[in-house]
Amino acid sequence: MKVDLFDFYLPEELIAQTPLPNREASRLMVLDKKTGEVTHEPTFRSILSYLKEGDCLVLNDTRVLPARLYGEKEETGAHIEVLLLKQLDGDQWETLVKPAKRVKVGTIISFGDGRLRAECVAELEHGGRILSFSYDGIFLEVLESLGEMPLPPYIKAQLHDRERYQTVYAREAGSAAAPTAGLHFTEQLLEDVRKKGVHLAFITLHVGLGTFRPVNVENIEEHDMHAEFYQMSEQTAQLLNDVKAQGGRIIAVGTTSTRTLETIASRHDGTFVAESGWTDIFIYPGYTFRAIDGMITNFHLPKSTLIMLVSALAGREHVLRAYEEAVRERYRFFSFGDAMLII
Repeated sequence: MKVDLFDFYLPEELIAQTPLPNREASRLMVLDKKTGEVTHEPTFRSILSYLKEGDCLVLNDTRVLPARLYGEKEETGAHIEVLLLKQLDGDQWETLVKPAKRVKVGTIISFGDGRLRAECVAELEHGGRILSFSYDGIFLEVLESLGEMPLPPYIKAQLHDRERYQTVYAREAGSAAAPTAGLHFTEQLLEDVRKKGVHLAFITLHVGLGTFRPVNVENIEEHDMHAEFYQMSEQTAQLLNDVKAQGGRIIAVGTTSTRTLETIASRHDGTFVAESGWTDIFIYPGYTFRAIDGMITNFHLPKSTLIMLVSALAGREHVLRAYEEAVRERYRFFSFGDAMLII
């Protein structure tokens, strides 16, 4: 299947640069996955009218690390930018560094006047480096004080409140990017969802930047997804199995929740079990869904793995027509943009 089949025209001015003051104020497009019919709702809060008692929303409770660090080479004082991607053993991390040519094995980088130091212990391709960190105290606390949010490259505006790039239910630190479909929920809206008799289930998938890596092959089947860590608790597994048994719908909040649920269900014959591990599942048209009945998601980049996943659920033709309508109706795209419910 050719990657160009997932291309569409997107005016740059539709890429949302800042979050709205009110999380619920984003617009909502509802897409019928069977018919392709599109409904426009003025605000995300309208999602309440599409949820039924006995349904279950599955939310990714990962928390974004302030994973972008600015430091200096101890030998020369040269400025180095580091982006944390994935924790390896202990205090070793897989990272991206810029400029990579200045960071060789043995290079020492200092951050925050030496409060945090890193030694390069291995060189990877495409600017990747494995760094071993040293510090006093607790690493996450040091990172919170020194790091910046790793906003996607298409967002040029400065984020003044870093909590707006976190969901209100984020608690498991470890992501390099936010599960952005969840950014539309407020505590009050989640409470109203519960009051309607809709279950809330939480899973964790730590989002790596590989999820957003461009598809640089002509045939999508040749694209390799980067592995990401996930975990599901016994409580969540039991809840999801009960919802399925009672005929409720499982609605994933975001592509990350979708990939986690489908990974587990595909490994266990359509059922859910408590487990943790790594997934590199790549979902594109032709995939048979085992876990979810619907999905809440944002509007994605042309030719990305994310629009391919959405197209697998609702059909490529339906999705591309809906995206054309979203452009005509001036919906806001990407991380801080509007939302789509596929059901």
